[in-house]
Amino acid sequence: MRDSDLTDLLRWTVTAEAKLKNIPFFARSQARQKIEALARQAKLDVVTVELVEQARLEFGQ
Repeated sequence: MRDSDLTDLLRWTVTAEAKLKNIPFFARSQARQKIEALARQAKLDVVTVELVEQARLEFGQ
């Protein structure tokens, strides 16, 4: 299974997507991958704004 296949398995809430769009476009793809990795580690199937905030705190952004 490719990484892109894994990305398709997770859903994002509208507010989480909006928060992601605040990240500069050149870093957004990498941020999405890291956030989705956190979601998978937590065994979540939906990325929430709280998870995006957690990632921001963990990765120091």
